[in-house]
Amino acid sequence: MSKPSRPVIVVIPARYGSSRFPGKPLISINGKPLIQHVYEQAAACKSVSDVLVATDDDRIKETVERFGGRVVRAEGNFSTGTDRVAAVARMFAGEFFVNLQGDEIPLNPQLLADLIDPFIKSGAEMGTLKRVLDTTEELHNPAVVKVVTDSRGSALYFSRAPIPFVRDDPDHRAIGGLHYIHLGVYMFTKETLLKYAALPTSPLEEAEKLEQLRALENGMRMKVWETRHASLRVDQPEDVPGVAEKLQQFNVLKRELKGVVWAR
Repeated sequence: MSKPSRPVIVVIPARYGSSRFPGKPLISINGKPLIQHVYEQAAACKSVSDVLVATDDDRIKETVERFGGRVVRAEGNFSTGTDRVAAVARMFAGEFFVNLQGDEIPLNPQLLADLIDPFIKSGAEMGTLKRVLDTTEELHNPAVVKVVTDSRGSALYFSRAPIPFVRDDPDHRAIGGLHYIHLGVYMFTKETLLKYAALPTSPLEEAEKLEQLRALENGMRMKVWETRHASLRVDQPEDVPGVAEKLQQFNVLKRELKGVVWAR
């Protein structure tokens, strides 16, 4: 498979000690650890040059090596996944780095290309993805991060709260084209990534527990592109059965569609 001429390194930060879900990267979903599902989708993207898992845990390191993935030890007291990615960026030569959170499985590798390709063409320094928010339940779920952008596609704010708040709708329903979910993937130039990591944790970041707010609070512009490709997120243990079922359904549908194409 051909790789892009301008190197794009995807780093998947993975730690074992999550307060809400310890050992989440290693949880088995349909016979594979979660981290493997995410890694394989990233590696299948034609816009990606290399994929690395960044961890300080031997169990995660050994698991990644067993399925043939590349893993690097990133030691330190990192407050966010992006800070861990920045530590990896200091070790490797590269023009662009992508932080792909290890608990969100892209169902199509093209999801990453929807960020990488326009980012490189735009000359942006920092970017991320949004997708139309499907349900009112998601709008009011604090585990689902929402994003609001300006008319040029730059992020105005991210929140766990239902934003924007539609004052005159008593049911506070999700509205297509107005409400968007933010996906856990960020792209940086190396210079911008290291600049971000040098900043202290910001008050808004601490309040919402959203690392991207550190950038906005410090005046860093973040471009937001839209994707229509689905992904599956594992936030808490109770999410696993539903994610496993949806992933299985998606793979069955993909095989059936492939069979239809071959039959023509």
